[in-house]
Amino acid sequence: MAAITAAMVKELREKTAAGMMDCKKALQECDGDEAKAVDWLRQKGLSKAAKKADRATSEGLIGSYIHSNGKIGVMVELKCETDFVARNEQFIELAKNLAMQIAATNPVAVDENGVDAELIERERAVYREKALAEGKPENIVEKIVDGAIKKYYKEVCLLEQPFIRDDKKVIRDLLNDTIATLGENITVGRFCRFQLGA
Repeated sequence: MAAITAAMVKELREKTAAGMMDCKKALQECDGDEAKAVDWLRQKGLSKAAKKADRATSEGLIGSYIHSNGKIGVMVELKCETDFVARNEQFIELAKNLAMQIAATNPVAVDENGVDAELIERERAVYREKALAEGKPENIVEKIVDGAIKKYYKEVCLLEQPFIRDDKKVIRDLLNDTIATLGENITVGRFCRFQLGA
């Protein structure tokens, strides 16, 4: 086992914003490997996020973004448990990033639950017809359609989209990382995207 130094703990803490003891434990668990320790903390953070998911989010703020050309604007409702967190710089930055993401990608819903069922049925029909037209066997067409719908959700659901500033993360990861850091449940309430002439 590698010796865990205070400098290693400090560096990991600066990268992840996790607590010192959590950083030390992560480094110990990962034998001093910083990259693995970051992953270990993220996994731990995700479980923290899951534990907080049932807690009410009645505070928060409205984040906004106006694109540089002045023709696209977004407002997003980001909710948290306390006004203390709502005033936190990291929370405010998350709201700005979400608004910018929405401006760039134009999602139709926050998550799968917000996508209109009729829209999904239309998409399923299109994918089904396409698969049949390509001569795919009837018995695997539904699997192809299910896969296509999963991909479609990743395109149109905000939480499933790759983050425009770091495509190795999806927005849900960004949200969960912030939940783990700030220690409160955070949810995206709703959003509105305006585009001049659209």
